[in-house]
Amino acid sequence: MKSVVRQLGELQRTAVTTSAQPASRSTSLSQRIVDALSERIASGVLKPNEKMPTEPALMQEFGVSRSVVREAMSRLQAGGRLRTQQGVGSFVLAPKVENPLLQPVAAAELKMQQKLAMLELRLSLEPEAAALAAQRRTPEQLAAMERALKDFDIQRSTGEATAEADFRFHELLAQATGNEYFAHVLHSLSSATIPRHLAAAATPRRGRPPKVARFGEPSPELRPGKDITSREHHAVLEAIRRGDAAAARAAMFIHLNNSRERMKNASR
Repeated sequence: MKSVVRQLGELQRTAVTTSAQPASRSTSLSQRIVDALSERIASGVLKPNEKMPTEPALMQEFGVSRSVVREAMSRLQAGGRLRTQQGVGSFVLAPKVENPLLQPVAAAELKMQQKLAMLELRLSLEPEAAALAAQRRTPEQLAAMERALKDFDIQRSTGEATAEADFRFHELLAQATGNEYFAHVLHSLSSATIPRHLAAAATPRRGRPPKVARFGEPSPELRPGKDITSREHHAVLEAIRRGDAAAARAAMFIHLNNSRERMKNASR
């Protein structure tokens, strides 16, 4: 428990400064695959319960990397179009009556106040999702979350936009709850509040670090640090790996609360 407190305390004391990054090309590529496969499902080319093409087949067809294909498949699964059976493959789900409250919202269509309001809603939901994921995740789901964070760290280190891997990590975590409604709602909220054209953390103005909220305390001024977003993600993942629901809940709250402050700073 002491190590958890130290880890969370370190996160609370640290903030990051990064510059805005270009929009991720891989995000647009994965969306192209999502659109193409969604059209095939809607038109009946891919029928309910039919097995989806394999990753290598999709990589060859669309001329993209494995990570782009996985991102597209994760989005289709979170959107309720696919189900995945470990060791067997992905299968088309029969269409359901769509609930407009569970539909992904385009970030470009929202004003900053709306994005902040949706992030506030995530703060009330996603910490509990992290706690449930710590209790219910499978080894395969844990491995998928690890891959997403590895991609995030690689993209960060090479200066690429990290939105795709960030989005994937949060979606996979929601799926690990075993509750499809968490997955649907958080898919919609995350798609609108994970920035596509801004860095995950705002660049401080005039050398001042952003204010980042502590868990349950007012926002203090924090010292600049390195890759705080990555460290926040890994704190969540490590708690889930240990099966520590309380630590996962607290780490996710800290991450989202800090994200809200970074979004505010980016909009000024």
